[in-house]
Amino acid sequence: MKTSLLPIAVALGCGLALASNPPAAPRTSRPPRVAPAAAPAQGVDWLMDGGDNQRSGWVKDETALTTENVKTLKLLWTVHTGNEPRALDSLMAPLVVDAVPTASGVKQIVYVVGSSDNLYAIDAATGQMVWQRHFTYALPPARAGRGGYGGGRGRGPQSPAHLNFLAPGGSTDTPAIGAPGPGGVRPLYLTDGGGNLHTISTATGADLKPTLQMTASKFSLQLYQGNVIYAWGDGIFSANVDSPHPVFTKTVGFGGGGGEWGRRGPVIDSHGVVWTTTGDGQVNLTNPNHLILGNSLVGFKRVNGDGPWQIVNWFTPPNWDWLRQRDLDPNNTPTLFDFQGHEYMVSSGKECRLYLIDPNDPGGVDHEHPLYKTPQFCNDSADFQNQGSWGALSSWQDADGTRYVLAPFWGPPSKDTDFPIVNTPVAKEGGEVAFKMVMVDGHPQLQPVWISRDMYRGEPSLIANGMVFAYGAGNNTQQAFPDIGLQFDSSIRAALSNRATIYALDAHTGKVLWSSGDQITSFSHFSGLAVANGKVYLGTYDGTFYCFGLPTS
Repeated sequence: MKTSLLPIAVALGCGLALASNPPAAPRTSRPPRVAPAAAPAQGVDWLMDGGDNQRSGWVKDETALTTENVKTLKLLWTVHTGNEPRALDSLMAPLVVDAVPTASGVKQIVYVVGSSDNLYAIDAATGQMVWQRHFTYALPPARAGRGGYGGGRGRGPQSPAHLNFLAPGGSTDTPAIGAPGPGGVRPLYLTDGGGNLHTISTATGADLKPTLQMTASKFSLQLYQGNVIYAWGDGIFSANVDSPHPVFTKTVGFGGGGGEWGRRGPVIDSHGVVWTTTGDGQVNLTNPNHLILGNSLVGFKRVNGDGPWQIVNWFTPPNWDWLRQRDLDPNNTPTLFDFQGHEYMVSSGKECRLYLIDPNDPGGVDHEHPLYKTPQFCNDSADFQNQGSWGALSSWQDADGTRYVLAPFWGPPSKDTDFPIVNTPVAKEGGEVAFKMVMVDGHPQLQPVWISRDMYRGEPSLIANGMVFAYGAGNNTQQAFPDIGLQFDSSIRAALSNRATIYALDAHTGKVLWSSGDQITSFSHFSGLAVANGKVYLGTYDGTFYCFGLPTS
């Protein structure tokens, strides 16, 4: 396994060899007469996808952006990274560190992973590349023949743009960033497409520790009590990265049941239980040492402290087999929160309803009965590809103690849910919905509040200072076509896709306060936003990274 470290704007010291065939040098462009606003005295760090172990998506410390000034957001700069898409994946959800001690001074830096095993560190103030890494490795034997190098099942190697979108290979996780060490330098953790866990200096891009062979993570990493944790394939995987000699830990007793598709990765409750949704698969509980739990929400814990991960609880919807037969798996990352002294978890998926769950007793004795489930809010036609709720849920609490849960959705809204506030143009291709927690006769429920304007394929949102930042990804989601049937060549969908659009919404009403309009020229697939220090970031399929921010006053 080799890596290349490319110094762009900062000298990184001696002894670091350049790649013999490095990726094309990124290009930064800036619209005329627009300058970034001055950074706040103490900036916001965004260190994991979703921001916390509960994957709330709530940027609690953001104050530079307000409901009054957000309408002045401008495109400050773009970076053309040169990342080559793999299938439909290109640039993952970004992370932000405010005060990074580099060789040329303290900088606010944005970190974004490119699917072709690239990692970029970009100066938030200027859009200039500070450093970048490219990872190379021998393809793990388990990846061969599983779609990573074939545009369809059973095909041989071909152009990355034609790969199977179910298994694009490469690096498609969002990293996690740890606490600062000596000199204020933070470690950044990510897995490359070969399953190697890297511990990288946020200041220089150099390795802080030797790589650890694990398994590739398709989605976002968690960092919890000195452990990097993620879900994929056979359950939960982790490494105790605070140790001088980290160890790779796997799951035992889980017989599978579909992949773990939550975009923000797993969530972790107050007892250290790691929860993940599972994809389409069977449910078979006959062997307690080999539980098969498809279409479920499954909790894992290292029961003996330092032993392997094991299943400790789960919730399975009673209609799981109906869902399985229609490919309507619960593919969202759930979210956790406290409400009136109790911990709750909310889960969703392509069926397009919310399940309110007690993580200490998920589903009762038979694991099938939630505390509450909402009516469907989309996908009346049980469409497995162009409708449903995809990606991740978000949650926040306002000053008067009202707790909100937000869900993205694709396609038109359902006739079964009446939202008190309906924004226009009325949703037809997707958007965002908001529910709030209420107590009815002593029982918790989720009550609809608002539905956003139309967005082409609504994606997971972030909440900051009374605003919801959401976006329509613009990507074509058709998987089966009348003339050619089910098709795994991603270039077909890419050619039919449009452009992403970011929206800032009033968090209480869903009213549009600002949008990026047509300034973004490509679509975004399975990526995500970052909002920090008066700026909003998103990467797109063509390898372009966008920064919108406040102009100079």
